Amino acid sequence: MTDTPPNSTALPCQPLTDADWPAEIADLRGGFAGALNVYRVMAHHPALLRAWAPLRQHVVKETALGPARSEVVILRAAHRMGSAYEWAHHVSRARTLGFPDDRIAALRGTPEGEDGLIARAVDALFDLKRLPAPLEAELAAAIGRAGVIDLIATVGFYSVLGYLLMTYETPIDANIAAEMDAVPL
Repeated sequence: MTDTPPNSTALPCQPLTDADWPAEIADLRGGFAGALNVYRVMAHHPALLRAWAPLRQHVVKETALGPARSEVVILRAAHRMGSAYEWAHHVSRARTLGFPDDRIAALRGTPEGEDGLIARAVDALFDLKRLPAPLEAELAAAIGRAGVIDLIATVGFYSVLGYLLMTYETPIDANIAAEMDAVPL
């Protein structure tokens, strides 16, 4: 067996087309799963995608972090992982939430205030694989204990997605790529 070179079209898990979508998860195609290339890649494993749906609902829609803090966590995690796909998609989401570009860009460095606290927490999870007690206490005071737990879960959730995206060189969805080309950060 030969190694597949980077950016090859011969990767084993390209996003599934509607025509190739597995029948056992046909009900998921019209929702979140059919909307993004990352889930079209995950559809190669229908049982995982079905199991993923409830966790996704919580992490993406019902998080104690709320939408803005969640985007800060995701953008910092995307930056730390080097996931161009997640970075581009969440720059778009953050802009939709009203984030100015300088706030988004700061998440690649050392942001101030609560964004900086959240970035330190994400960094600790990547670097230390845990939140040190003083940092956890500071976070809990700022965002609540449920927020801390959701922050940890969000980093884990988006790390798994990042591993899939980067392993299979998943292309950024066309609408997001066009947005980033038209309005780069």
